[in-house]
Amino acid sequence: MTKSMYAKTSHNLPKSKDANATFGRVLWRYLTQKVADKTPITLLPVQQPDLSGDHDILVKISHSTVLMRLDGQFVLTDPVFSKRASPLQFVGPKRFHNLPLTVAELPRLDVVLISHDHYDHLDKASIRALAAKTAMFVVPTGVDQHLRRFGIPANKIVVLDWWQQVSLGSLTLHATPAQHFSGRGLFDKNQTKWASFVIESSRRKIFFSGDSGYFRGFAEIGSHFGGFDLSLIETGAYDEMWADIHMQPEQSLRAHLDLKARFMLPIHNSSFDLAMHAWYEPLQRLANAAETYDVPLITPQFGAVVSLGNLALGVEQHGYWWQDLMPPETLQNTEAVWLAV
Repeated sequence: MTKSMYAKTSHNLPKSKDANATFGRVLWRYLTQKVADKTPITLLPVQQPDLSGDHDILVKISHSTVLMRLDGQFVLTDPVFSKRASPLQFVGPKRFHNLPLTVAELPRLDVVLISHDHYDHLDKASIRALAAKTAMFVVPTGVDQHLRRFGIPANKIVVLDWWQQVSLGSLTLHATPAQHFSGRGLFDKNQTKWASFVIESSRRKIFFSGDSGYFRGFAEIGSHFGGFDLSLIETGAYDEMWADIHMQPEQSLRAHLDLKARFMLPIHNSSFDLAMHAWYEPLQRLANAAETYDVPLITPQFGAVVSLGNLALGVEQHGYWWQDLMPPETLQNTEAVWLAV
């Protein structure tokens, strides 16, 4: 990659802002503003995955935690297996569903990818629990410092800056730009990097967004890699107050199109209460937009096994499971309320 707008030493574009800049206003809204259906009234449905066989598969475990088997190698993204996305397990956003797989039930992992250091993507308890069954952790610049503090040996950590890559077995992992921010406390803002990732196997290319606002980097990534078989893109936890660092659902779809990807699987939704919208809104808005632009969505329940080989044939089908849990009057009016743009 040459002459990239997003050189490997770059961070965000100059005008981008993050939620920390308006922390007081955000906190006040959380304390005073009521949002209908912000959390489900019951635990969300979960399937128990069958990981037998050796074909390429994908399982959405929670939020941005996705398990993939590619060329017989297991890859796990942003593992958060704790009940809350929080530094404290007695307070903070609590998961809306049971886990389809516990850490103990996971297979041995060839790679764990971590996009950045926020608590809903980097969970200390999960990292420590995964240490013994993970061959390699691949992280953006600076995140390795967290892992070493959590007890992960340095020889099990690969650090990548944007546009750098590493080959592990038949997989090649590329760190690519994202527009976000980092920090786990009040005084460590942007001390570590954030990234999206490209996962290349012998048969397919997959894009994992991590967290990002919408930016021109998606088009650059799509052009550089010549498109993708599947995009895993954040679709959830958005708000006008932090529009530069998290995408609206319609922007998530635009990012998918910029990436020149065929199928889209939305992540970063339906697990934790992290924004001022109904829990089902991200998926329903995305579904409306995808139908408008004829984009094939993959929307499995948590734990459902997605056959990536079937995706290539265009025969993998997953229903809009969240609609069964939406208020009927809301579902009837979604196209009037959430217009695809």
